[in-house]
Amino acid sequence: MSSSCEALLSALKACLLASDCVRQHGRLPSECLKDHIHELPEACQNLRMATFECKRNMLDMRKRFRGNTVGMNAEKLRAQQAAPSPIPVAPR
Repeated sequence: MSSSCEALLSALKACLLASDCVRQHGRLPSECLKDHIHELPEACQNLRMATFECKRNMLDMRKRFRGNTVGMNAEKLRAQQAAPSPIPVAPR
């Protein structure tokens, strides 16, 4: 797989491993993706669709010249995961 979808795939893996389907019910992540998709959190379902779109856009000849836009969003996701989130401070 191209590196343009790598950030989305790693985010999906992390989301699956943190989901109740894997942690509490003891299922495999692949089993949760195939048979129990509706039990997953909305964030995991959105990452699943984004990963699918990224893979599909890699095969689309029109997107090859312009670049994979879903993959560009994956780069933003990777940057957000790498940067520590600022700690919010309550106003006085």
